[in-house]
Amino acid sequence: MTHSDIVIEHVRDKKGRAAFVDVGNAFSARVPNSVPQLRGEQIELITPGKNPFFGHARAQLFIAKVNGKPVGRISAHIDELALQVPKEQGFGPGTGMFGYFDADSEAVAHALLAEAEKWLLSEEMTRVLGPISMSIWEEPGLLVRGQDHPPMIMMGHHPAHYRGWIESYGFTTAKTLLTYDLPVDREFPPLIQRIVKSGERNSRITVRQVVKKRWDSEAAIILSILNDAWSGNWGFVPFTADEIAYAGKKLRPIIFEPLNMIAELDGEPVAFLLTFPDINQVLAKINGKLFPFGWFHMLRWLHFPKGSGMRVPLMGVKKELHNSRMASQLAFMMIDQIRRTADELYESKRGEVGWILDDNKGMVAIADAINSKINREYIVFGKDLI
Repeated sequence: MTHSDIVIEHVRDKKGRAAFVDVGNAFSARVPNSVPQLRGEQIELITPGKNPFFGHARAQLFIAKVNGKPVGRISAHIDELALQVPKEQGFGPGTGMFGYFDADSEAVAHALLAEAEKWLLSEEMTRVLGPISMSIWEEPGLLVRGQDHPPMIMMGHHPAHYRGWIESYGFTTAKTLLTYDLPVDREFPPLIQRIVKSGERNSRITVRQVVKKRWDSEAAIILSILNDAWSGNWGFVPFTADEIAYAGKKLRPIIFEPLNMIAELDGEPVAFLLTFPDINQVLAKINGKLFPFGWFHMLRWLHFPKGSGMRVPLMGVKKELHNSRMASQLAFMMIDQIRRTADELYESKRGEVGWILDDNKGMVAIADAINSKINREYIVFGKDLI
């Protein structure tokens, strides 16, 4: 195959977006341990007017074909909010992104990356990061370690050879993201237990479950803490009001009160921890299809996800407490309570914490202290365009 054999089509309508998702699903089906996702949900994420990400972002989707047959796909997108953050936090002025990257050969990979870069240059971008599919809060990074086991909920899963194809086109590592495997049926070390018990005796601290009946207001509290806690982190882009409402609505079905915590200090919410049962376990069982009978398995799982793995995708402590003993104590208290609940109530055996920035010393120290081990590694690549 030569570069001239490859035709890159621009996706411009609803039919094209559906085809874009189908191309990705066809590639995913070839990757060992991948888990099929709900097609309608995937289409919604890339549809302006459906996903509020497009309230501050624009994108172009591409499908590569050879002799009329799809051989790859990619997105190029620009987040106006990401352009406003300081460059040392990852994005900044002139930084666009690519995502949803799939290719069946290095030649196709390079043709797709070239087309994405061409579009970004036409939009006056000078630098590109990726893969980020499509918001930094959705699926950031390329999986480069951990292909030997299925991904948990909301985690990307990619073949190992994609890394070489991206790097051979001039991209280098911009940031490494880690996830940690945690055996939830094992008690934390004695030191952590003492820290937790000390916090439980502190009358200033209250660690409570979220209340699902008032989930909209609870979600607003959580995302307000998140916007504050993560504001100095690499890759941070603030949630908008529309995104907070959208996230709250989408997450509600998988919110189980005993698994999600808000910590209060002197009656004020200052920290949170979200835990999602691994819906990928049921999606794998129904092959990502609700009909004709998948809905029955899904409803049963949503009623009580017994035995599911657990993922902690987000945790935050208000910035005013950063680098304090109180911050780590609150984190240990929430994690320990959820670990015990996952073990005793849901009969879970393992959990996953992440992603965590590899240079986030505080979170890495917490992960190490509870005897969790790195089980996945993702890379966000970067490249100057001019």
